[in-house]
Amino acid sequence: MADKARGPRPPRVESPRDEAADIGVEARLAAGILLNAALEGRGGLDSALTFREVSSLEGPDRAFARAVAMAALRRLGEIDQILDRRLNKAPPLAVRTILRVALAQTLVLETPAFAAVSTAVKLAERDPKTRPYKNLVNAVLRGVGRDGPGLTTAESNLPEWLAARWKSTWGEAGLAALALVAREEPATDLSLKPGVDAAAVATAVEGEVLPGGTVRTGRRGDVASWPGFEDGDWWVQDAAAAVPARLLAPKAGESIIDLCAAPGGKTLQLAASGATVVALDRSESRLKRLHANLERTGLSAEVVAVPAEDWEDDRTFDAVLLDAPCTATGTFRRNPEVLRATKPADVAKLADVQHRLLDAAAGRVKPGGRLVYCVCSMEREEGETQIIAFLRRNPAFKTAPSVPAEVGAPDEALTPEGWLRILPSMWAEKGGVDGFFVARLDRVS
Repeated sequence: MADKARGPRPPRVESPRDEAADIGVEARLAAGILLNAALEGRGGLDSALTFREVSSLEGPDRAFARAVAMAALRRLGEIDQILDRRLNKAPPLAVRTILRVALAQTLVLETPAFAAVSTAVKLAERDPKTRPYKNLVNAVLRGVGRDGPGLTTAESNLPEWLAARWKSTWGEAGLAALALVAREEPATDLSLKPGVDAAAVATAVEGEVLPGGTVRTGRRGDVASWPGFEDGDWWVQDAAAAVPARLLAPKAGESIIDLCAAPGGKTLQLAASGATVVALDRSESRLKRLHANLERTGLSAEVVAVPAEDWEDDRTFDAVLLDAPCTATGTFRRNPEVLRATKPADVAKLADVQHRLLDAAAGRVKPGGRLVYCVCSMEREEGETQIIAFLRRNPAFKTAPSVPAEVGAPDEALTPEGWLRILPSMWAEKGGVDGFFVARLDRVS
């Protein structure tokens, strides 16, 4: 879809009938299942990938279903604006899902309109509950194809309560920039092992080297087939997610603990420095990816499946990294479902968890050591407010001001306090980054 001024491009309509129009009904059904699962709650989309209707699809169809669902999530507000102009009254959710899936294909993925309309009508026909609406589905989609979708607003894709918060914090222009980057599928970022030639990797994956050494590529598909994967040269990690470990400045021979470590990108960074690393996480299942990446890259860490605040080991460390559980609203580029799954009450609930974890992390820092706290949240209660309150409770710690250029962060991310507030709209010309709050705190000897 285009911006507010022009509205989305009209779908490309092809008149000839084609056998391809009759292919992919099951993939479209799966897309609707994934979409609704994502709208129902946090983690719903990932869980739905195991549903029979999705898991039984061939690889390309399964990938297509996920791509359609993600496109619909990113542009849901705009899609519903288009539909609401053409519907006299709200249809059942199952019918709206069929329409949403079809418009995500034509308006975002540029699927030929005849194929999207044909499969949408077939989906409506196959279920007794939606069959009475098949003519409505056909008429709405053909009407959009004939007349164009009309003007839409990028801000409509954001939940109203979040849009209001972000406008209050970053102003109208800041909200508009966030809304625009939220619509686009992000590139893939790679963190490299020390000694691996970033320029060579960028050439191999048709990408570019970002500040800090991250390689960004627009390549799609199974990363396991990309050059350098089997050799363990790199792992997938958003450029912003790589900043906290760099700010911690790990050194060979140091003892470091990564609290709440899964899925493990930061642990790999720490291990690659030559430090002795302990990685804790409460979720044994989420640590499986870390184990696999450690084996693939030839790096090592002591991995423990236990909640950070419950770990009975009395060791202290030269450096502690706490990537705390949070609303994850800063990851909306990669995980658009998080915007719909997060509720206002979640902010306060998770802020309480972060408070406890910060105090537990502080107790693990040796005198003269350092602590980096980060969250992939856009909410001040989970970032700035946490550190302000922590420093009041813990006079033994002080802020160590960040230097963005040294850790691969956007220059404009630096706050007056010396912390980093990375917004997804930063580096917009490069495709944006995940939203993060990062602060380094040194313990006075």
